[in-house]
Amino acid sequence: MNGLLLVGDVVTDVVARHVEPLSPGTDTAARIRVLPGGAAANAACWAARSGCPDVRLLGRVGVAEAAWHEAALRRAGVRPLLVRDAEAPTGTVVVLVDGRAGGERTFLTDGGAALRLAPADWSPRLLDGVAHLHLSGYLFFSATSRDTAALATAAARERGVRVSVDPASTGFVGGLGVDRFLAAVAGADVLFPNAGEAALLTGLSAPEAAAAALSRRHRLVAVTLGPQGALVAEAGEVVARVPSPQVRPVDTTGAGDAFTGGFLAARLAGATAAEAAAAGCRAGAEAVAVAGGRPA
Repeated sequence: MNGLLLVGDVVTDVVARHVEPLSPGTDTAARIRVLPGGAAANAACWAARSGCPDVRLLGRVGVAEAAWHEAALRRAGVRPLLVRDAEAPTGTVVVLVDGRAGGERTFLTDGGAALRLAPADWSPRLLDGVAHLHLSGYLFFSATSRDTAALATAAARERGVRVSVDPASTGFVGGLGVDRFLAAVAGADVLFPNAGEAALLTGLSAPEAAAAALSRRHRLVAVTLGPQGALVAEAGEVVARVPSPQVRPVDTTGAGDAFTGGFLAARLAGATAAEAAAAGCRAGAEAVAVAGGRPA
């Protein structure tokens, strides 16, 4: 049993890369592409890219875009388990990529159908053959999908399936409230925050201190540090610091998702936490070298 089930957002990314400063009130030249995205979907694709042989994705999309997203996931080696929503469109994210700032990106997010993943869309049978369940943090930012995440976590715990969560967004965590978010993800074994998310969740600015504090709540914490790599913490202390391969960034969209996918694939293959973090860093470095959040 080595299946990986990811639950969360499947969205359409509108990626606009500009190399001149944005000009309010008029035009700014940009290269614009429409790509499949979503934190859970991206992580699933990177897990498959990293060698996981059985990757599945549960998400909710609008009817009009469902076939396109399903085809993209299958091409990436992911088994799509997409619920078609007849009332809401697929979530859309406008990604503004600053070509002058190392590919740094800003998101404008319309959750659409992604945040409507409902308890009725979940079944414990989805865990058949699954060794690990990963939940996108975006699930926790609407009451409906938060209830679904709770059901999935409870079912996984009952079966002895490990659970991980990526907090996903400092903006949305702050909007929900740190205490409410921490309570909602309390059942997770593994947490994948970036440095900003770790700082927000703990009130500690030093990534090492934040990672150690979070690892008192969760069995394993991997904090991503961008080009500086990642920290791994267990039982209240940092146990590994892993460097990232140095690459010229094109677009940092999906770098954290790639880390998650690479980490989980390696872990399911028997890697130690430090080895899995190194695999995640390699996937993240590959991700920032291409446009969009998926493998090229």
